[in-house]
Amino acid sequence: MLSDTEQYGHQSHARPQERHQLGGFIGSSLPMRIAYDELERIAAVDDTVLVLGESGTGKELAARAVHDLSVRASDPFVIVDCAATSIANFERALFGAYARDDEMGQSREGLVTLAAGGSLFLNEVSELDYASQSLLLRFIDSGVFRCVGATEESAVDVRIIASSRRDLSEEVKAGRLREDLYYRLSTIEISIPALRKRKEDIHLLFRKFSSDFALKYKMPTIRLDDNAVELLQNYRWSGNIRQLRNVAEQISVLEPSRSIDVTILKSYLPNFGSQFPAVIKKDKKESDFTTEREILYKVLFDMKSDLNDLKKLTMELMQNDNYKDVQDKNEHLIQKIYSEDSSPGTAQEDQVLALSAPNTDDPSVEIIDTAEKFDFIEDIEEEEETLSLHDKEIELIKKSLERHNGKRKLAADELGISERTLYRKIKQYDL
Repeated sequence: MLSDTEQYGHQSHARPQERHQLGGFIGSSLPMRIAYDELERIAAVDDTVLVLGESGTGKELAARAVHDLSVRASDPFVIVDCAATSIANFERALFGAYARDDEMGQSREGLVTLAAGGSLFLNEVSELDYASQSLLLRFIDSGVFRCVGATEESAVDVRIIASSRRDLSEEVKAGRLREDLYYRLSTIEISIPALRKRKEDIHLLFRKFSSDFALKYKMPTIRLDDNAVELLQNYRWSGNIRQLRNVAEQISVLEPSRSIDVTILKSYLPNFGSQFPAVIKKDKKESDFTTEREILYKVLFDMKSDLNDLKKLTMELMQNDNYKDVQDKNEHLIQKIYSEDSSPGTAQEDQVLALSAPNTDDPSVEIIDTAEKFDFIEDIEEEEETLSLHDKEIELIKKSLERHNGKRKLAADELGISERTLYRKIKQYDL
């Protein structure tokens, strides 16, 4: 794990001064102290700001902090919820609507006008459709807008602060966000760290939320034991601070005991078992995966071979009335297929065969009487010859090699097998 110096590029003597909160934020971890300093510097200038961060990290708190620390603090802070505003109503909500004297209804001020002199916060701006993005871009560039139904334009002085939980550069590449709007919004950019990157703050926040809920619901504050605290700090918190707050409230309301152990806490953490990444050996090489793939191919081909042996044995039993002779002749084959001392891979083969076995209790399944078997033996033999997997495999390999002028790598890619496996089969089939 990287040290604070390696991760954030600050020498120990140059770290941000320790502090525990700013605006609505609480936390004294290094990522948050860096964020506090950045928010204060951003607030001192009057450019457009883009706040990035996962859902629940506190992007609105960051926008409010920028507004409250700026010279615009005494003027309105107005929120535009871009994800909840419909495409049809965005222009009307943002710029307002003008009603002429001969029309029914009243004029309506837009959110831009309400935010005059202050800050306009565009929450989740990447959720806007392309047409709405064009309207927004024109307004940011010029500071001029026209109410719906009006003939004259109006000017207003507002600071634009936008936020998004998405990677906007990827949204631009995917064609969902105008590139010019992205560059206009990201004049100044700040990222709010996810909760899992500020583990030192998690217990502090939990205690704060627990205390607030105890006061709200007039009950004693819940306490976590040491193991529960450790779990709390190592949990992934995909919903970030919002999820942490919800868990604190649920436990405060629902648990009769005020002392919470790790077992109780686990029951409130959704998908607990899937939160931790699988441990994979760092020295695992590509060749290891190739070997595993070849083992799988071998198992499948062995299964195919055993099925062909089973078909052969069944045919001999159907054609020969002397079952004892057939049994003696094919003792090795019978032992291989039906022996209880299964070799590696037999368990998987049994599962496949069980899935394909007919259900004799099902009235829709017809069981053929062996007395009628001789009427269609020749047809079965002809079909067996036509559908031989062995011959089909040779034919496919030959055609693929011919198509690629004998180049094994291209042929192997087309067949979906490794080049080494193809080389072995060429030798095996003497191609």
